Amino acid sequence: MADERSSHRIAKLLARAGVASRREVERMIVEGRVAKDGVVLDTAATVLPSLDGVTVDGNPVAAAEPTRLFLFHKPTGVLTAERDPAGRATIYDRLPKDLPRLVPVGRLDLNTEGLLLMTTDGGLKRQLELPVTGVERSYRARAYGQVSQEQLEELIHGVEIDGIRYGPIDANLERRTGANVWIEMTLREGKNREVRRVLEHLGLRVSRLIRTRYGPFVLGDLPVGDIGEVRVADLIAFRQTLKAAPKLREPVQDVSVGGARRAPVRRPAPNRLGEQRAAPPTRSAKAQPRVASPVRDPVPAKTPPAPVVDVPATATRPAQIKRKPGWAKPKPKATTRPRGRK
Repeated sequence: MADERSSHRIAKLLARAGVASRREVERMIVEGRVAKDGVVLDTAATVLPSLDGVTVDGNPVAAAEPTRLFLFHKPTGVLTAERDPAGRATIYDRLPKDLPRLVPVGRLDLNTEGLLLMTTDGGLKRQLELPVTGVERSYRARAYGQVSQEQLEELIHGVEIDGIRYGPIDANLERRTGANVWIEMTLREGKNREVRRVLEHLGLRVSRLIRTRYGPFVLGDLPVGDIGEVRVADLIAFRQTLKAAPKLREPVQDVSVGGARRAPVRRPAPNRLGEQRAAPPTRSAKAQPRVASPVRDPVPAKTPPAPVVDVPATATRPAQIKRKPGWAKPKPKATTRPRGRK
């Protein structure tokens, strides 16, 4: 019995070892890339106590290393995928190349930004994604339209849209900016495009969506495109809380990351002549004085100074105007008596 409880499916073991996600491992098994003691496996339902003797593409699989968790500030315009047939940029194009193999916890849409958890443990990924685990996700949405706090509070009872039932959502109106509103939303399920569909159901059009929290892990001041690792102690404490039911879990202190890193900036591509294009000047660099070109900037010929001519000084006051016949006489100035005398 003990051996049976300690045995797991081959897909789960390989996912924990960081080889690939469970779905990707199942695809690799179908392609005949996974073998045990030289025998190619033909089913993902194979149960093994360990990865001893298991190879992928002929290479032995190392034992699973301790789980690591990273916080990544996903920018807009990149896919949460390993590759894209259309050639669009993915999150892996924004990660440093010296990191271990990481798998994302859940997904963020192409135009959604913010916190994305990435881990080396496929088992942890799966656990955090399941709705039954009840890990909260928080978002900030900017939307166009009008909505009241009373309408948002009704979402705490859940809502059904096009036959899909969405669980309780804690939504609050943060502020209004002209014709737009900022809304904070916290949910536990995280279904596909849940936040956008719920707000569209209320007559709003989302123009920006940011995930700010996943469980106790917060986006904080992590710059866009940077990634940082969670401390082992914080990860262990978080995994201990997952053993209790969602309603019985004790609150955990917010966890952010420091010492964030980002992928190095790509060097500019060479031009047709094979020469490296010059990088644009940085803002902090001081502008260098431009050297005059003898062709573009001809030196103007020096002209002699104009001679100085003595001009007679003009009177400061104009001469009295001579009156002509027919002009009206000027009115005499009114004289005022000093006060106190009659």
